[in-house]
Amino acid sequence: QVQLVESGGGLVQAGGSLRLSCAASGRTFSSRNMGWFRQAPGKEREFVAGITWGGGRTDYADSVKGRFTISRDNAKNTVYLQMNSLKPEDTAVYYCAAGAAGIVVGRGDSRYADWGQGTQVTVSS
Repeated sequence: QVQLVESGGGLVQAGGSLRLSCAASGRTFSSRNMGWFRQAPGKEREFVAGITWGGGRTDYADSVKGRFTISRDNAKNTVYLQMNSLKPEDTAVYYCAAGAAGIVVGRGDSRYADWGQGTQVTVSS
């Protein structure tokens, strides 16, 4: 089990950028696939991006492909989400999550056992 703490959220104008960080405690971080999810008011939580344990594979939701980049630094026990060209529809609470190691990034909630508390991202038009 890992404990996850997100940071970096905030208010930004459309077209701007934010970088989210997720710091993990525990010694298993480097062996876990990691994901970012988001939940907007009145909507279900959705997959945003994921990365395999070694960083060799990434996956993105179509809605963020080309604008968001997920990366990780296993030496720092941290996963990042660089968000560029933000749109008002990106407004949501963003969560990071840790799943089992695997060669394929999972998109479903059930693939992730540990979750952070979330960080709010608000994009104004």
